[in-house]
Amino acid sequence: MAEIIQKDGTWTFDGDAVRIVPGRDKGVGLLRQTLGEVVVPLHALAGVSHEPGRKAGRLRLKLRDGADPLLQVTGGRLPDASDPYRLTVEADRTGVAEYFVDEVRNALLLDQVGAGPADAYLLPGPAVPITVAAGDGTVVFDGDRVALDWNWTTEEAKSSGGPREFRVADLRAVEWSPSKGLDNGWIRFTLAGAPAAPAPKYDPYTVELFGFKKDPLMALVAAAVAVRMPHPRSAAAPAEHDPAPSPAPVPELAASAPGPVAAEDHDALLRRLRELGDLHQGGILTAEEFAAAKQAVLRRF
Repeated sequence: MAEIIQKDGTWTFDGDAVRIVPGRDKGVGLLRQTLGEVVVPLHALAGVSHEPGRKAGRLRLKLRDGADPLLQVTGGRLPDASDPYRLTVEADRTGVAEYFVDEVRNALLLDQVGAGPADAYLLPGPAVPITVAAGDGTVVFDGDRVALDWNWTTEEAKSSGGPREFRVADLRAVEWSPSKGLDNGWIRFTLAGAPAAPAPKYDPYTVELFGFKKDPLMALVAAAVAVRMPHPRSAAAPAEHDPAPSPAPVPELAASAPGPVAAEDHDALLRRLRELGDLHQGGILTAEEFAAAKQAVLRRF
């Protein structure tokens, strides 16, 4: 067995799974504290690494694509403080961290665990029921039904219809996007057969996020819902069930006729470029897909 105990948390490997317990240090994000203990089975792992640093290093677990619903819905956009698969390692514990890495890697080799994508979730996702109040609303999820309620910051066009409630079985997709710069984030629920959604601030099935401390907790809600929907790579799952950003728009963008756009559309195209960059960094788009999509957007300026 290998174990490393730090202020940031404790990781234990018993040969079959890595058990992650968040620490109580001020650097541990609210998402990690709320998520609590996570058990990652060996067959869900794609790798592990230790990144030494001058003052402190980092242990990182790499999970197979599609193995964890939280990583699926966040698409590599979680900040470090919220990432449950990152552990800050003090400089004097470098040897322990490297031993931990060796033990996990040896087990992966002995068990011949493949690093390819998973076609089913291998982690159970956040516990339910779960309630999160952030941005312009509150989401309550009991494992079957999602309820949305609004607060004083909600646009009247959204709140005038009152609270919303629907079942997971009625959903086509759930998506989460963090706040970035001046752009607000959101958690969006798309019902099967629903028309194109309006902007998050006006959409009665979307909670808009303003970049405050509790925003990342909405990712836990999205993961708890996503794990109860068909897996994106499941043979039974239609393409629209994918709860995470996917490369599907790439062919559509590439097929768009190039031409000038109105000045007010430039901001939307800049946001699209940033989104594509995030998808590429998160490993969702290949280098070729990213280059093709970027060129398609640039041609529209």
